[in-house]
Amino acid sequence: MIGACIGSFLNVVIYRVPLGLSVKNPKRSFCPICKHQLSAWQNLPIVSWLFLRGKCGHCSAPIPFRYIAVEILTAGLFGLVWHVFPQAAVFLWVLMGLLISITFIDAEYLIIPTNLTWAGSVIGLIACSVYPPLSAMAGYQFTWKEGLFSGGTGWVVGFVGLWLVVELGKKAFGKRALNFDSEVEWSLKEPEADHEPMSFVIDGEEISWWDVFARKSDRLMVDASSVVVDDEETGAGQLIIRETEIELADGRHFELEKLVSLRGRAKSVVIPREAMGMGDVHLLAMIGAFFGWSGVFFSLFSASLFAIVAALIGRIGFGKQLPFGPFIAMGAVAWMFGGWQLWRMYLDFLGF
Repeated sequence: MIGACIGSFLNVVIYRVPLGLSVKNPKRSFCPICKHQLSAWQNLPIVSWLFLRGKCGHCSAPIPFRYIAVEILTAGLFGLVWHVFPQAAVFLWVLMGLLISITFIDAEYLIIPTNLTWAGSVIGLIACSVYPPLSAMAGYQFTWKEGLFSGGTGWVVGFVGLWLVVELGKKAFGKRALNFDSEVEWSLKEPEADHEPMSFVIDGEEISWWDVFARKSDRLMVDASSVVVDDEETGAGQLIIRETEIELADGRHFELEKLVSLRGRAKSVVIPREAMGMGDVHLLAMIGAFFGWSGVFFSLFSASLFAIVAALIGRIGFGKQLPFGPFIAMGAVAWMFGGWQLWRMYLDFLGF
């Protein structure tokens, strides 16, 4: 019951945090379509969704299945945590809540809010000092100081290790060049909904803004045969598009938020891209803070296997970005509920 109620709150987090909304105001949940605030009986975990048959009681707009799925998933994981780790249940309940929120946010928006992972990292270090077996699941016995040190080491290994992967990936795959046999049209497209990003459109292909500009230094280069700014032709040349501004070939700068439209024609563009987002780095560091360096390696390895299986079965990731955060979260859960025993068997096999 506690898990189901927390799951109801996690739905608020999943919806509001990516949009920059407060999770406290308004206090009552509301329909995203008609904005009508829900009454108490319409906000009962699991039961209300079933009673309302997955529709808003005011405007009859469909309520995504994700809402009841999050409540059921949180309830199940909370119950399992209490059964397996009653001494550390409160800390692991927090971890489960964070992992569920991050999983659904990353799956829908391809972002991982670092304010969640920073909070989780602090809680993980506290958990390792209060309950040292968390960072010693592979069979070692730790004091509270050793537990805290193990959690801190796990955070560093998780952060630095995956950060190196991100940086090497940027160097190897950091640019996507598109060349066309003849001139094609390109433009910037405003989002159709508040929760959607602006897009760069080239030859009919839409590329989300947050897929292009992961870093402040990223630049989208357009070899333009024509550039039209607010319906005014500005000439040909290399156009540089940054996250918040553009630079024309003649050196003039324009802030994007002040532009009404931007379009033109081009034969080639160079689009920046990331092999992996920094949110994944912070997420793996948070897992290391809870489970130490061994939990980091197991979570990353198993996450890679989960991602490969998902890509093969669902054909996701072929031609579009594959969110890796949900698979890291799955790897952490697998470590907690038995993966550490596989790790211990592996070390015994090697004679450690």
